[in-house]
Amino acid sequence: MSHPLLTRIDSPADIKRLSRAELKQLAVELRDHLLQSVARTGGHLSSNLGTVELTIALHYVFDTPNDRLVWDVGHQTYPHKILTGRRDRMPTLRQLGGMSGFPRRDESEYDTFGTAHSSTSISAALGMAIGAQLRGEARKAVAIIGDGAMTAGMAFEALNNAGMPHQGRLADVLVVLNDNDMSISPPVGALNRYLARLMSGRFYAAAREGAKQVLRNAPPLFELAKKLEEHAKGLVVPATIFEEFGLNYVGPIDGHDLDSLIPTLENLRDRGGPQFLHVVTKKGYGYKLAEADPIAYHGPGKFDPAVGLAKVVPAVPAKPSFTQVFGQWLCDMAAHDTRLVAITPAMREGSGMVEFEQRYPGRYFDVGIAEQHAVTFAAGLACEGLKPVVAIYSTFLQRAYDQLIHDVAIQNLPVVFALDRAGIVGADGATHMGAFDIAFVRCIPNMSLLAPADENECRQALSAAYEQNHPVAVRYPRGTGAGVAVGTDLQTLPWGKGEVRRQSGAPSGARIAVLAFGTLLYPALQAAEGFDGTVANMRFIKPLDTELLAELACTHDALVTVEEGCVMGGAGSAVAEALAQAGVQVPLLMLGLSDQFIEHGDPAKLLALQGLDAAGIERQVRARFGGFLASASTGGTAANVKVLRG
Repeated sequence: MSHPLLTRIDSPADIKRLSRAELKQLAVELRDHLLQSVARTGGHLSSNLGTVELTIALHYVFDTPNDRLVWDVGHQTYPHKILTGRRDRMPTLRQLGGMSGFPRRDESEYDTFGTAHSSTSISAALGMAIGAQLRGEARKAVAIIGDGAMTAGMAFEALNNAGMPHQGRLADVLVVLNDNDMSISPPVGALNRYLARLMSGRFYAAAREGAKQVLRNAPPLFELAKKLEEHAKGLVVPATIFEEFGLNYVGPIDGHDLDSLIPTLENLRDRGGPQFLHVVTKKGYGYKLAEADPIAYHGPGKFDPAVGLAKVVPAVPAKPSFTQVFGQWLCDMAAHDTRLVAITPAMREGSGMVEFEQRYPGRYFDVGIAEQHAVTFAAGLACEGLKPVVAIYSTFLQRAYDQLIHDVAIQNLPVVFALDRAGIVGADGATHMGAFDIAFVRCIPNMSLLAPADENECRQALSAAYEQNHPVAVRYPRGTGAGVAVGTDLQTLPWGKGEVRRQSGAPSGARIAVLAFGTLLYPALQAAEGFDGTVANMRFIKPLDTELLAELACTHDALVTVEEGCVMGGAGSAVAEALAQAGVQVPLLMLGLSDQFIEHGDPAKLLALQGLDAAGIERQVRARFGGFLASASTGGTAANVKVLRG
């Protein structure tokens, strides 16, 4: 399909020159371009197909980037990116050095706020609206938030604040609820279109305010009129809760109907104060396969749009992912212990809990995008003698840090945290990297933290965590591991114990021990072949196996720690602290993620850039201890080691 209109759009100013009929054709071309692009690169598809018309209407009506658009959660912004001068960058989407899959302030002036975790848009847009007000600048701020993101408490905290005047003036902020979990039949859609345009217009607002002023002189009539208005609106719109927050509610309207969207947005643009527009869209709209299965097409890899996501049966059975290992363990442990309950903050598929929900629906709890609530909810369940397992991405646990400390750890409640996506996750970029959980979990009293090296150890680590009577987190990466066969029993790892997986045969003066935490054990074993090092699979970050550490420190001339987490405050820091506490002085090299936010790209390439593949580990060991190793190989003396230790 050719795209004669779309190729003329390099900025929103070009959209404003189009007729209404041309805007509709632009939507057709934009949707096709989006589908073809994502099919070649992979990325978020269903959500973006659903926001094509809404994106066109927003840029047509508002003066962007002077007027601020804040997209929440951010995975619905591909049409926005295409229409704001980044059409030619779509082939680089989510690739190393390419365009981000989320809004980024450093990528475009049209990306007014970086959003990749949900439910932040209303707070940010309100801040921008108040900021413009304080600076005496005339601009609008618009938050576009999905219905899933509205389940988080932060969104309602912002709504509560939006309805409060600052210095006697209400903020000019518009909240657009992109509701893609329901549909409107044509008759209701037509009626809602009419009512939305009426209620958003100046005539309705002026008439309503004028009537209020007249009726205030007759309180009984005023109250009667107010109740009649609320009742009438309640018949066609779920307005009450938002109007109680002080926002003028309009909708719901069809989010794929430009003839409805544009005049309604124009009316709301021209009104002052906080406004709320309820727009109904359909995930995957315009691509029948995605409409039929929006979850499967939420974030697909590369595929042929003409065929869809083909069900390929591999000749050799694929290795199970860590997520799948967790999902199977969860079902098996639930069969063994009726106290087990499982909680997810809206990540059923991503966390591998589909089968658990099917088998144990009464013990499965999806609390929506509400990480704080998920953790405290688990604490409440634990207080009643249940054994909660919270399946949560490493990066999302950050959002519930207060609850982790105050509601779980201080009370020493037996909650298991299954931290998926620990370490580098790839295409989603800095906002989704699980870089910090080691540092922020291990410093909390009563908490333990495990880092299994492979799939079977992951199952055993989860069983060991479940046996404890205090909070425990088990971190594991996205994707597959070394391909180790996974047992079917509920055997546990020996608590707090690591193991030596390779023993160095190097002479005295050149013995180096690598302490590997998590799945980097395997590249560490490969790297150690190059310098004949000892390799320990530590498995436990907290409690650290101090006996094994002391033994390695006493029998080796240098130590190296390797972890897929930030070096600052990480597992290497735990080793350094333990050595210092014991009064042991030995050269220590700490390898992990550097002090920077790691951008999107292929995980293997990102690991290599961080020096955490086998070649990178060996290179860094030789760079630090090269003279050390060379001296020992040529018969160097112990004095060389003593100098290094100094």
